[in-house]
Amino acid sequence: MAYARAFASLTFSPAISLRRLRLFRPKLHRSYAAKHVSRISCNLKFNHAAGKFRELGLSRSVELDQFVTSEEQDDNEAADDELGEGFFEAIEELERMAREPSDILEEMNHRLSSRELQLMLVYFAQEGRDSWCTLEVFEWLKKENRVDEEIMELMVSIMCGWVKKLIEEECDAAQVFDLLIEMDFVGLRPGFSMMEKVIALYCEMEKKEKAVLFVKEALKRRDASGYSVVGSESRKGGPTGYLAWKLMVDGDYKKAVDLVVELRVSGLKPEAYSYLIAMTAIVKELNCLGKTLRELKRFIRAGFVAEVDDHDRLLIEKYQSELISRGVELASWAVEEGQQNGSIVGAVHERLLAMYICAGRGTEAEKQLWKMKLAGREPEADLHDIVMAICASQREVSAVSRFLTRVEFMEDKRKKKSLSWLLRGYLKGGHFEEAAETLTTMIDSGLYPEYIDRVAVMQGMTRRIQRPRDVETYMGLCKKMFDAGLVGPCLVYMYMDKYKLWIVKMM
Repeated sequence: MAYARAFASLTFSPAISLRRLRLFRPKLHRSYAAKHVSRISCNLKFNHAAGKFRELGLSRSVELDQFVTSEEQDDNEAADDELGEGFFEAIEELERMAREPSDILEEMNHRLSSRELQLMLVYFAQEGRDSWCTLEVFEWLKKENRVDEEIMELMVSIMCGWVKKLIEEECDAAQVFDLLIEMDFVGLRPGFSMMEKVIALYCEMEKKEKAVLFVKEALKRRDASGYSVVGSESRKGGPTGYLAWKLMVDGDYKKAVDLVVELRVSGLKPEAYSYLIAMTAIVKELNCLGKTLRELKRFIRAGFVAEVDDHDRLLIEKYQSELISRGVELASWAVEEGQQNGSIVGAVHERLLAMYICAGRGTEAEKQLWKMKLAGREPEADLHDIVMAICASQREVSAVSRFLTRVEFMEDKRKKKSLSWLLRGYLKGGHFEEAAETLTTMIDSGLYPEYIDRVAVMQGMTRRIQRPRDVETYMGLCKKMFDAGLVGPCLVYMYMDKYKLWIVKMM
């Protein structure tokens, strides 16, 4: 009998405090809507107890929406006749509410099987039944150490159904959170974060604004009362981090950043890890901006759109700068909140590095490389190459020189890869003389560049061959490549206006 393999579509009215219920013990008859997929039906046995059920206006069956196999269905049907009189008497006593539920269950403990206790939970969770009894029965089972895996899964499915109903009925975030507190109060602690489950339900129902209100409520309760249910249970960083992560996964990068910043500014301190998630969202937003700009340049070259004017260019630069400023602000908050956690500090520098790389800021990226090293987080060799290429594209001579000092001590395969990155950086920045020098250095070292890199350098030099000094560089490069066997014989044509003279030279 696997009663809870999928979450049942059971429902719950606005959350009720168990402590208040113990004082007043009201009857909770609510409208529960059940969404039928597959059904377990446990028909109550006709005996002298069934008459009492009819007097109380109770149905003759206990039903729970579930996915079940044919074997499980057969087992359930075979077990229909096994319900004892104690089961009916216990339900009748609990419905009367004349005594404490724990006293009733304690008295009938020896007469109730595990299956009957499960059915009791299902019965009171049904439409029109007393939801309070469900919580009381589970709490008693917890105290008696009779909660096995099946009962835990069953109760979790019931509670998740209640949470879902609250969200569907547009109940306040405070009511949803109250239900989580009651779950914690009765000892219901599933193997996953219920905070994350609630936020995921909000997002699945396209109620992200309500999810933000729920997270705010959770942080307020945490700061006011320190409820354990709010504690961070995963690397997603608690309620704030998880919602920011969900927004980021859905492509709402800016919303994820704004969420964390808004909570921080309003005085609600998000978890330290949530700042890292927001920084990751900034990296993704910068990356998307870069891809969009590259697409725009391709359209401009193809003549599909007009050139970007100065006003639009300033707006793009301003937006990029604002994103980076926000990332630096988040970094300072993350370090402040997680200064005792070395992994968070190292991750902050890692994300700042990614931000500067996406924004094409070479000198700032270089600084973050060294800060990562100091934080004990050794950057990958490829990151050094990427930053060196960015610095080369911006003709940052000092920075490139520092990177080349490191390259000198590499083995040939790794050295060729790094110098190829340097070469491409110069090409991207339009610095063809430096690219030609790098190409020559690679050939002299026996590190033959890739064909596409050689062609790119030669094409770039050809476009600039009109200047005398570029002619010499071009001819020297042709000879170097011919000697290395990388090109065939070259014919160089030159025309001297002063002498009206053509010169043709074989190389």
